[in-house]
Amino acid sequence: MMMILWIAIAVVAVYAVIAYNGLVQLKIRTEEAWSDIDIQLKRRYDLIPNIVNTVKGFAAHEDKVLTAVTQARANAMNAKTIEERSAAENQLSGALRGLMVAVEAYPDLKSAPNFLSLQQELANTEEKIQSSRRFYNANVRDLNTKIDTFPTNIIASVFKFVKRAFFEIGNEAERQNVEVKF
Repeated sequence: MMMILWIAIAVVAVYAVIAYNGLVQLKIRTEEAWSDIDIQLKRRYDLIPNIVNTVKGFAAHEDKVLTAVTQARANAMNAKTIEERSAAENQLSGALRGLMVAVEAYPDLKSAPNFLSLQQELANTEEKIQSSRRFYNANVRDLNTKIDTFPTNIIASVFKFVKRAFFEIGNEAERQNVEVKF
């Protein structure tokens, strides 16, 4: 009888260690994924002043669009929480779309090698940001699932593991299908 009790205690202890280590690994992967997003966003922030300055040279009267991009960039860089960063990044994406729409009115700008290079670099960065967001959200999903499922949720609550927020689209209009007209 005593032997069974000791075996049961050993099994529970081994499970607790395995569950704790699994939660720690998921937490670290989630932090790594957030770091990947930060790296790509920094790259985007570094590109934006170059694009704005290039557009300024061709389109001096587009001050409203350029100011919106600059302000959105500043807001995104100053965001503290994941929720604030997500909202600010959505605002910045919208401002950049507005800038690209304004650029359509300037054929000389659209064909300038400097601008084309910056535009391609921004497009590549946007793709990397989307990839980083997917990677982060997958890790958040895995961590949150572990935190919520029994019996790991007991270990998670004892060691105060907290659920993370997903990096989501805040603008409902961006969720709608794009209508293409010819």
